[in-house]
Amino acid sequence: MPAPVHTPPLFPSHSPEALLAFQFSSWYPRFSAQSIKSTVIRPLSPAFREYLDSDGVFVPEGAEDVPAESTLSDDEDAADEDEPADEPARFAFPELDAQIREAVADYGAVFPKLNFSSPRDAAWMLPASSPLKCMSPADVYLLLKSSDFVQHDLNPELVFEGCDPAPTPESSIAYELELVLRKWYPVDRARELRCFVRQENLIGISQRDPNYYDFWNERETQEKVVNAVTTFWENHIKGKWEQTQGDYTFDFLLTRDLSRGHIIDFNPYLPRTDPLLFTYEELHDLLLARTGSDPDADAGARVPELRVVDSPSHPAASRNAPAHQHNMVPIEALAMSSGRDVQEFASMWHDEIRKTMEDQDGDDEP
Repeated sequence: MPAPVHTPPLFPSHSPEALLAFQFSSWYPRFSAQSIKSTVIRPLSPAFREYLDSDGVFVPEGAEDVPAESTLSDDEDAADEDEPADEPARFAFPELDAQIREAVADYGAVFPKLNFSSPRDAAWMLPASSPLKCMSPADVYLLLKSSDFVQHDLNPELVFEGCDPAPTPESSIAYELELVLRKWYPVDRARELRCFVRQENLIGISQRDPNYYDFWNERETQEKVVNAVTTFWENHIKGKWEQTQGDYTFDFLLTRDLSRGHIIDFNPYLPRTDPLLFTYEELHDLLLARTGSDPDADAGARVPELRVVDSPSHPAASRNAPAHQHNMVPIEALAMSSGRDVQEFASMWHDEIRKTMEDQDGDDEP
């Protein structure tokens, strides 16, 4: 009687220790030769975490490469002396500033991330011609402070959400916030992929940018890319990362000729990681086809499935919608928000709109 076939669950279990294998400082030393040059700064001070978690978007003192000048008038200074008010928190990180400037000098420019998350949703804060390109500590802080994504890394409860077993106050799991500075260079997002590995089987490859590109419809190109990704994975990743138990995703950037590439990042095989052009149910079906006991299974199931945006009308296509547009606010609003609570900011913002409308009415008069 044949042994019963074990059906793997939709998602693997991840212990807290296994999850920490995905933070940058854990995987980068192992795969640095296949990834982008990077500098890891850790641990970061409690004050830096407090800064990232504080209200408003502002940069710490001394972070800009030009000295800051006060915009207060003498009358405003005197009013402040007469009416004491709650001072907004002030932050300065001279040692961290120096480390960021050193990395910028070494790499030419950097783009930042924390342990797991990068501030891709705040790329619009810097010039569109060079998104995420940081040339000073102020640029780094501005991206991190404007991002919703990096908030995940500030909260250990979110970091370890879904772990089995869940960490307890008595457990000795050490989680320290880290700043990663990666060498910046222009990236053609059309060549970015997300690859899905389950039980040490490469089962799926998805285009990462949800826009339509003609070249992805060429069968020869698709076969070339699948072969390039599979060869890279087999030579450089497969079986070399035992902490994950063979369950992970990795983001991959192809070279211009689509024959090779390098690792951008790793993520846990969990619902928090976007499956992009797949669903996790579809990936599970691919896993079952790959690991099933049927010797007559389609030979194509042994090859990872590649999914791309194959037409401008594809549901995932979003060429006309800015990425992370929900996180965009006018720069004037950011400038006014520093150190103010919601009610005070709202009042000032309405006053500013009223003044602008009055100015426009004045300009329209003959």
